[in-house]
Amino acid sequence: MSARTFELRPGYTISRVIRGGWQLAGGHGEIDRGQAVTDLIAAFDAGIKTYDCADIYTGVEELIGAARGRLAEERDTDVAATMKVHTKLVPDLEKLGNISRHYIRSIVEQSLRRLRTDRLDLVQFHWWDYAFDGYLDVMGWLNEMRQEGMVRNVGTTNFDTPHVAEILKAGIPMVSQQLQYSVLDQRPANQLSALAAENGVSFLCYGSVAGGFLSDKWLGQPEPEMPLENRSLVKYKLIIDDFGGWDLFQSLLRTLKDVGNRHGVDIATIASAWVLQQPQVAAVIVGARNQAHALANAKIMDISLSDEDNRRIAGVIAESRGPLGDVYTLERDRTGRHGSIMHYNLNAGKV
Repeated sequence: MSARTFELRPGYTISRVIRGGWQLAGGHGEIDRGQAVTDLIAAFDAGIKTYDCADIYTGVEELIGAARGRLAEERDTDVAATMKVHTKLVPDLEKLGNISRHYIRSIVEQSLRRLRTDRLDLVQFHWWDYAFDGYLDVMGWLNEMRQEGMVRNVGTTNFDTPHVAEILKAGIPMVSQQLQYSVLDQRPANQLSALAAENGVSFLCYGSVAGGFLSDKWLGQPEPEMPLENRSLVKYKLIIDDFGGWDLFQSLLRTLKDVGNRHGVDIATIASAWVLQQPQVAAVIVGARNQAHALANAKIMDISLSDEDNRRIAGVIAESRGPLGDVYTLERDRTGRHGSIMHYNLNAGKV
């Protein structure tokens, strides 16, 4: 491992900052497809050579496929091959009771077409409801596709510790789990980190800037009132509330700002760099709305927080109340504050 790369498994190396795709799915404003492809290539040129997407992110797999195609056409196929693409596989909630190998295979084949490739680098599997027990079957089918060569690596998204343990006990060679991790939300460290360390599972982390809340923009601002601009902000405002409320959040922002000033970077860069230095973390997944953002995000990989930096950040975290519990447990409660804002059937009509 270097400062900028991480070997997720022998022979498979990723960049430690991953270009996220959620912001390109249309829920964050109109997308200029040509400019989006150009921006994706700008991230590649900045050293962010790994990309994250999902079957449920409308149009994003196609955009990344187009970027890969342009790299192959304008440069060479070897350059295009160095682009690593991780996609998520998210069966609809309504499908879980009668999940089938054919349905799962059809989603993988769809992703292959959209991404213009004959093998998916990493498939990250998400399961909405543990009351349905087909998740082990799905992991087995994905492993079969790995053995066939359709899939290079398999991982999970948002599974809690007991269910990750169950998957590992079944002999599935999962390399990673994608999960939410930030200075506001350390649930991965509560239980899952120890299990992951024992089994060589790495974390690919989203939410490191809490949907933009962990940024200079919110420093010194009054607490926003609902409704907020988009569902992402609503989601992370709930995390801020669980952390300890707006005043403690502002204290955290001031501390991150001071640390950032020492390093000559902004709050968001320090927030992501902090996550990148946590145990089992292989990479952080960050969005970038333009080429300038891509260059700024690449700086995350070059920040090394000092013991004093970490001590100051830990001092604020020590005052927090939460969030409590295991990975994604709050979000799985469909009647709770966190789960009630989730969308559960986003593949309907797409496969």
